[in-house]
Amino acid sequence: MRVAGRLLTIHRVLVRYGLDDFVRATHLYRPLRFVFYFSPWTWFRRRRGSRAERLRLALEDLGPIFVKFGQLLSTRRDLLPVDIADELAKLQDRVPPFPGDIARARIEEELGSPVTRLFGSFDETPLAAASIAQVHAATLIDGRAVVVKVLRPGMRKVIGRDIEVLHALAALAERYWAESRRFRPTEVVSEYEKTVFDELDLMREAANASQLKRNFAGSTMLHVPEVHWDLCRREVMVMERIHGVQISDVAQLRALGTDIQKLAENGVKIFFTQVFWHNFFHADMHPGNIFVDVSDPANPKYVAVDFGIVGTLDPRDQLYLAGNFLAFFERDYRKVAVLHVESGWVPAGTRVDELETAVRTICEPIFNKPLKDISFGLVLLRLFEIARRFQIQIQPQLILLQKTLLNIEGVGRDLYPELDLWKTALPILRDWMRERTGPRAIIKHIRNNWPDVAEALKLLPVIARRAIRKAYDERIVVRTESASLDELRSELREGRRRTDSIIAAAASLLSGVIWLSFGTPPAWIGWLLAASGAVLLTNRLRMGAGSG
Repeated sequence: MRVAGRLLTIHRVLVRYGLDDFVRATHLYRPLRFVFYFSPWTWFRRRRGSRAERLRLALEDLGPIFVKFGQLLSTRRDLLPVDIADELAKLQDRVPPFPGDIARARIEEELGSPVTRLFGSFDETPLAAASIAQVHAATLIDGRAVVVKVLRPGMRKVIGRDIEVLHALAALAERYWAESRRFRPTEVVSEYEKTVFDELDLMREAANASQLKRNFAGSTMLHVPEVHWDLCRREVMVMERIHGVQISDVAQLRALGTDIQKLAENGVKIFFTQVFWHNFFHADMHPGNIFVDVSDPANPKYVAVDFGIVGTLDPRDQLYLAGNFLAFFERDYRKVAVLHVESGWVPAGTRVDELETAVRTICEPIFNKPLKDISFGLVLLRLFEIARRFQIQIQPQLILLQKTLLNIEGVGRDLYPELDLWKTALPILRDWMRERTGPRAIIKHIRNNWPDVAEALKLLPVIARRAIRKAYDERIVVRTESASLDELRSELREGRRRTDSIIAAAASLLSGVIWLSFGTPPAWIGWLLAASGAVLLTNRLRMGAGSG
């Protein structure tokens, strides 16, 4: 009943703002159009404002889940009409605030002390209001400028209600719409639920900010505000106050002489550095959360806020994604197809050659343009056409990344339309792949997992002896009737000698690798051990194969 009530409320809001035409246009509602005309809400409605304004007001009225949806859409000017994109951009920082006295009361409740004792000054008029929280200017007792972030009252209840609606709609979609199963709506909603509820814990956000600040310590591209931990609680957070020009104010940035091209390219570098080198990325990079420090216009510096949503990737997903990006850059469509099959993103039994042909057919017309003119959003839309044919499933763990990449590209192209996303990202990806798959990566892996490696080394002789003994036992059984006992004994002795030689060669190889991994001087000893072990092992194995 609660879900049905919320759906009724959504319908009423859409009708109130004259947006029910969008609903009636969908194929699911076409047979029921007549019902709308009997709805009392439609009888006396008056449409005021443009369609874009009415859409923004409706999203604000519906609550934080819908506001966040509008925020995402606002960054995709390549996919939306200009009027709608401009109006939705107002959702970034123009959500109506809640009263300052309520904010003060919540701060005092969370921190257990009057505001006058906690701060040198506190402004009840909010600096900005977002869908989840709002921020107030304040100073610490020692005079340092800070901002105080306070959650909106009743957020958990409101969001929980809307998430329940999304779960119900996802279940209905999976039950009655076969095509939806490919998109895994239930898993997607569950992933979004976890993300949005994490955003309601400001202690988690403070920890995210600290991690991001540590990752970019000393960076000339990004500044992350300092967290004041003694004044942070689950529903209140205090951070360093930052100053800068909002990224969407391109006119002001140009007026200040900002190097716009460098700024846009640095944004791409920051994103790919976060995703691949740090494996920890800010996943809510809409214009309301990005400012620019223009104290040095020739070297502008990003300033990020709002760290409630961050993303990480499984190492396998990282590797597959980097490989896919590089393959796209190089137009290696076969590799794209192979990576999709190996990753398990397509059903088992999918023919690589057919998938390769489909990817080429979709992408070649796009990549025929200069790289700077290629929209990643457009590439994704075209790939969705392939997804339908080959039943490629949406990966819930990658949704945050896809959303963030679309945001970054949207912001970057709005800032600098000539932005070449691919050219800027390519060196970062190539360096990361070399680091990840090269000899140094192997040595680093051994060093980081030395206890497991040491344990495996202890077991190696036992495993090798058992394997070879089993092989010779099987040969003995086969040749018992034709071979003499002396020959068998001689063969066993030779097998033991060969086994010992193989174990010694393997030990020499591993000793060399371990020597190099720990950087023990002189390095030539490590290389000598590794090389001699490799040569001996190769020869012994070749001899064994020849004698067999």
